[in-house]
Amino acid sequence: MSLPVIVTRPEPGKAATVARFAALGIAARAMPLFAATPLPWTAPDPGDHDALLLTSAQAVRLAGPDLARLVSLPVHAVGAATAAAAEAAGLTVVAAGAGDAQRVIDAMTSSENPRILWLCGRDRSDLEARGARLSPLPCYTVDPVDPPADWERLVAGPAILLAHSARGAARIAALTEDRRDALALVAISAAAARAAGSGWASVTVTERPDDAAMVTAAVDLCKKGEK
Repeated sequence: MSLPVIVTRPEPGKAATVARFAALGIAARAMPLFAATPLPWTAPDPGDHDALLLTSAQAVRLAGPDLARLVSLPVHAVGAATAAAAEAAGLTVVAAGAGDAQRVIDAMTSSENPRILWLCGRDRSDLEARGARLSPLPCYTVDPVDPPADWERLVAGPAILLAHSARGAARIAALTEDRRDALALVAISAAAARAAGSGWASVTVTERPDDAAMVTAAVDLCKKGEK
């Protein structure tokens, strides 16, 4: 019998992750610990910027109609999912970095100092502008919600949990104190793994910071658990 797999990210990403597992014959449990909601915002004049930075597909999905005003800006996206969401919204993706947000900015500023508009969440990481003008513009928020009813039962025994962000990893850690030695964590980045702290049965950091890589890592853990 394979270990229970627990997906903690909010919608709409949660459904996509559960579907990835289902396609592989694994019934992952959706246990969202956050909910994403849009914020009011106004798109600036695109002529005041040289590029649009997107570090999460949530920014595209929750931006609303003002996103169309930025269609002339070339998009630099973090991860394949973010790039796909941007293209589906009619934006032009010129670069989709496989690393983290700082690596994408480093690539953007390697030969010039562009004016970068960063469409982001209210809670975001601190990024080094590297001489560029980086203008964060929050268009959504991701806030904690109470764990679903089955949470305590599922984390009481061996299980695999997925942390899609450092903030998510910290919340998972806060809700699993004194029981982590029976839980395996799949983290989307080294930063997420650090935020989760110590004491886990195992911590796997994916080679790529995307959902597909996390699902693959979790499936590998399931297979090991069956042996």
